[in-house]
Amino acid sequence: MSKTDHVPHTVPRKSATFDDYTMSEIRRAAATGIYDIRGGGTKKKVPHFDDIQFLGASMSRYPLEGYREKCDTSVVLGARFAKKPIELKIPVTIAGMSFGSLSAQAKEALGRGASAMGTSTTTGDGGMTAEERGHSKTLVYQYLPSRYGMNLADLRKADAIEIVIGQGAKPGGGGMLLGQKISPRVAQMRTLPEGIDQRSACRHPDWTGPDDLEIKIEELRELTDWEKPIYVKVGAARPYYDTALAVKSGADVVVLDGMQGGTAATQEVFIENVGLPILAAIRPAVQALQDLGMHRKVQLIVSGGVRNGADVAKCLALGADAVSIGTAALIAIGDNDPALEAEYAKLGTTAGAYDDWHEGLDPAGITTQKPELASRLDPIKAGRRLANYLAVLTLECQTIARACGKSHVHNLEPEDLVALTVEAAAMAQVPLAGTSWIPGKNGY
Repeated sequence: MSKTDHVPHTVPRKSATFDDYTMSEIRRAAATGIYDIRGGGTKKKVPHFDDIQFLGASMSRYPLEGYREKCDTSVVLGARFAKKPIELKIPVTIAGMSFGSLSAQAKEALGRGASAMGTSTTTGDGGMTAEERGHSKTLVYQYLPSRYGMNLADLRKADAIEIVIGQGAKPGGGGMLLGQKISPRVAQMRTLPEGIDQRSACRHPDWTGPDDLEIKIEELRELTDWEKPIYVKVGAARPYYDTALAVKSGADVVVLDGMQGGTAATQEVFIENVGLPILAAIRPAVQALQDLGMHRKVQLIVSGGVRNGADVAKCLALGADAVSIGTAALIAIGDNDPALEAEYAKLGTTAGAYDDWHEGLDPAGITTQKPELASRLDPIKAGRRLANYLAVLTLECQTIARACGKSHVHNLEPEDLVALTVEAAAMAQVPLAGTSWIPGKNGY
């Protein structure tokens, strides 16, 4: 080969294990000596509802006609023991997100949007605000390990009580609220010093197991004259046993949160490496309810990565009674809006990836306590946007249910589903498309 001959260069090859993000995290850790904290849910790709498909009706199943034939979406939660169970018009609820992590305007918007569509919203850690209670027709009060903001008056004002054992983004771990978000009002509500970092406990201080939980549920029932449904929320980790223990402890409703569910702030290593995808958690939880003869008697609400009406329908077909949304609700009211891209860029991020909610600098005015930022969010307009989004979820879910020949969305069933991947088939326990094979069933 002569000196003038061209020698082609080998195309540089990057490592799949040590990708750009992984290497940037190694450099950040080496430079700072601290772990990364962020909000949101997992960003890794895991088997999800996109890997599940509805079969629909044709010859062997008879579909319902368009919008002319009724398809009911109502759901009753908490009829097991409560004198006043919750009656919702749609099977989509708003998850617990605290005042502190969210602005008062954002909490009000969530209440307005949920109420307009006849569904519930949830307080989150840190207590109940007047704005939230005033604009939420149905409000669920979260009873968390931290006990921040907890008082008997607010417990009695709520329409249901949700005892939080765990959260999908961090089962076994507590959350964080950094000092820059502990405003005078947040500090007063939580009985905390203003401007000082706070970390929520990972377990309740007054019980160590299901026997103690049964006593706590009984105590809360007595405090509320047996009127309020009692929910128990668990992060998806051991869904069969956790659901069974919640039922045996006396829960009216079980809330199951998968790893795609968000959080206000915790360690990135926790968000990405602890817990189960919600697709893998629903069927074991339903199996526990069926084994105890309590399916549909104790309601199951699932959450973690629900985005559209198809996701809602798939959760119901797998056996849930309702779903809960958090991240999607924040996006609906204006979070991570590309219209604010220039401001996100100033924060060193981009609209589609912004997750530094703990810093309290959200230009959308949602995950902040800074008055000048929070005032940007109009709770009336934001509430209307959420109501529109919830309406679309409901219509999409009804459309799929009708296509499967169902007059109520709760009549959707696993028989209506197939999986597109082996992993999804195993997790959802439905056949791989084009076969009758369910991985892990019948010895295969």
